Amino acid sequence: MKVFKFGGASVKDADGVKNVYSVLQQVGHEDVLLVISAMGKTTNAFELVIKNYFEKSSGLQASIQEIKKYHNQILLELFEDDKHPVFTAVGSIFAGLDSFLQGNKSPNYNFVYDQVVSLGEVISTTIVSYYFNHVGLTNTWVDVREIIKTDNTYRDAIVNWDATKAAITKAVKKKKLNITQGFLGSDENNFTTTLGREGSDYTAAIFAYCLGAESVTIWKDVPGVLNADPRYFENAVLLNQISYREAIELAFYGATVIHPKTLQPLQRKEIPLYVKSFVNPLLPGTSVSKGADLEPQTSCFIVKKNQLLISLSSLDFSFIMEENISEIFALLHKYRMKVSLIQNSAISFSVCVDDKFGNFTELKNVLSKKFKVTYNDNVSLYTIRHFNDKSEATVTTGKEVLVKQTSRETLQIVTKETE
Repeated sequence: MKVFKFGGASVKDADGVKNVYSVLQQVGHEDVLLVISAMGKTTNAFELVIKNYFEKSSGLQASIQEIKKYHNQILLELFEDDKHPVFTAVGSIFAGLDSFLQGNKSPNYNFVYDQVVSLGEVISTTIVSYYFNHVGLTNTWVDVREIIKTDNTYRDAIVNWDATKAAITKAVKKKKLNITQGFLGSDENNFTTTLGREGSDYTAAIFAYCLGAESVTIWKDVPGVLNADPRYFENAVLLNQISYREAIELAFYGATVIHPKTLQPLQRKEIPLYVKSFVNPLLPGTSVSKGADLEPQTSCFIVKKNQLLISLSSLDFSFIMEENISEIFALLHKYRMKVSLIQNSAISFSVCVDDKFGNFTELKNVLSKKFKVTYNDNVSLYTIRHFNDKSEATVTTGKEVLVKQTSRETLQIVTKETE
């Protein structure tokens, strides 16, 4: 079996859905599992719904209506008859959303987030599945919430591999086309969980590992894995081949083309990963497998924007030693800070973090009891793999360098834009 993952950009409108059908016609669809994300920017739209819900905003219904309108337009362009059963199926999903918001008693933002945002994937796969059946491509719709089992760490759930493998083996039909949702799972109480933003790639890897798949292909609007994000760097180069190790390094440092958790299960079974273009599906793209680290050999650039550089120093000029560092990391873990870079001296400790959950103010209040806390917000963290003087100059020109850290293959620089 092959596992294909299509992200939100690939199904952002009716033409996108039709193009996914066209891709399958060109590359084959028998014995394939499709993992599909929410359409376009639907996840962001549902995040606005949650914001309005918790703020008791008068704009709540309007924000829900925008999502309904968006998907209804796609339905009207895909199906000639507005009495087609798909309209009822999608309508019932929105009815479930209304019922949840009216009946929910939990004040837990992350719990509510997962119950609401997850509907984007449910809606998108429902539409795609009905459309494929409509045009003669028979498929089986699989509810991933019933088969990927996790703990109850909402918004960043941890997979129960044994339970998940058993459920996947039963649910997925071999030699058929299966369609399921990315990003989602459920806990032991069958409440929906999510695997972290961009978690659909990880979903594809979970299925591939449990099914012993032949390969995983991530279909994107770029020709493959590039050595830099073309939004920030000119003359980005296509990487033809990356080893698992190199890809894991790039993902760890924040390369967004492959989710950081995607590669480990694939590497364990040596399942090759391909990143290809849904615009030109017959082009070779990038292969990630056991073999040459990087082809062609070139510097690779990764940038994380909107980071937070926190600097701590002891109030009494005592050394910051193992005991202090252990305490600091316990707090970073407690307040769910994603650590990207660390630097310390005798009496100071700096850490560059991603405040994904907006907990910095609480963390700062706790740290201030024992340390002097200073910070720079909205900084950028650049990571260059296989760096040289020219590549370093590319990211430092016109910027204030706050931290610079070098190892054998990797250069990391925290910068602030100069006025």
